[in-house]
Amino acid sequence: MKRFRRMTQISATGLSLLVAGLMAGSAHGQSCQPSGSFESFKAGIADEAAAQGVSSSVIRRIVPTLSYSNSVIAADRKQGVFAQSFLQFSDRMVAPYRISGGRDRLKRHAKIFQDVEAEYGVPGAVISAFWALETDFGAVLGNFNTLNALATLSYDCRRPELFRPQLIAALKLLDRGDLSAAQMQGAWAGELGQLQILPSDYLDNGVDYDRDGRVDLLKNTGDVLATGAKFLNHLGWRRGEPWLQEVSVPNNLPWEQAGIYNKLPTRDWAAMGVKARNGPALDGNTLPASLILPMGRKGPAFLAYPNFSIFLEWNQSLVYTTSAGYLATRINGAPTLNRGNPDDILPIDQAKQLQSLLQQRGYDVGKIDGIIGSGTRAAVRAVQLTLGHPADAWPTRALLRDLQGNQGSALTPPPPPPLPKARP
Repeated sequence: MKRFRRMTQISATGLSLLVAGLMAGSAHGQSCQPSGSFESFKAGIADEAAAQGVSSSVIRRIVPTLSYSNSVIAADRKQGVFAQSFLQFSDRMVAPYRISGGRDRLKRHAKIFQDVEAEYGVPGAVISAFWALETDFGAVLGNFNTLNALATLSYDCRRPELFRPQLIAALKLLDRGDLSAAQMQGAWAGELGQLQILPSDYLDNGVDYDRDGRVDLLKNTGDVLATGAKFLNHLGWRRGEPWLQEVSVPNNLPWEQAGIYNKLPTRDWAAMGVKARNGPALDGNTLPASLILPMGRKGPAFLAYPNFSIFLEWNQSLVYTTSAGYLATRINGAPTLNRGNPDDILPIDQAKQLQSLLQQRGYDVGKIDGIIGSGTRAAVRAVQLTLGHPADAWPTRALLRDLQGNQGSALTPPPPPPLPKARP
């Protein structure tokens, strides 16, 4: 999940299990080899933990038992990016039972939600959306041994600088008494609890809502919801402001204005003919907003407000975050979105052809894998402008045909907009 948001495209146990088969894998760093023995690594962890104040009793009891997990390495090497479109993914994840389940929990735990929103400013619908997507409201917590998973990934040569602090944080959690070693079961990448947060965030943002002396994110609903609210507040949530609003767009919109990186005052979008499909009217609204077209100009459309950036802090996949934001609006009472009539999704072989042609013209699309991620969409927008197509960043067969027809032409790509740092 989350504060380790540079770590994985989507790492939460519940979501990983729920979307099994929906993600295309890609191997990373398979030739990478750790240096030194695992035993010498554990000795170093013991010294570092002691230097950071972990008690000698926890170090003596836990560190010698840490073991290397091949299954964790296999999961790490197989992590992938979304192979599905927004509508395919959201159809599955923004399921009726999650909408009704979220609304039911808002009623069932109304006092807790009221308390945490008063304290941290985060609406219950937003917390409930992440609660639903991460673990189905606590039903799927994961079965990897957290300590062994973090030890394995800390020893592995690919990203030890990311995981080693989490292993130390997990030892500090044991020392603090919030969890026992046996209770540390969760995602392969070390996330814990009903919201799948990392040990460092458990330490820094965990809330003992019922004041029983420990933060229990496995079974205590009050602790879970208060921690989620504090965590989102820590990421910068703006009290009283929206996060995502479905809109309708005119046919003559300057499509190059759309995209997560271009923010305009909401009233400027209204002046271009963008209209709210639900919620407050856009006229007079000065909040900055981006126009998101996850399926291109013919599909669903949303205005993403400053609070949407917090969803991107939670997980940087735009497919996931748009689905999460949309689910939160549905839990909050919004109607079903307008699906529109988007152009067909390119099959993976044609998507690879498109990426290859873009790469030949100097665009950075990353790996030629048929996955239309942020880099490919930025390149698509740029070449659409060059070829005179509506620049909505949505790859179409017409664009592919034009690129194939211009295969010998020299198209100089304009610089694409800056992209967020990818998860390693």
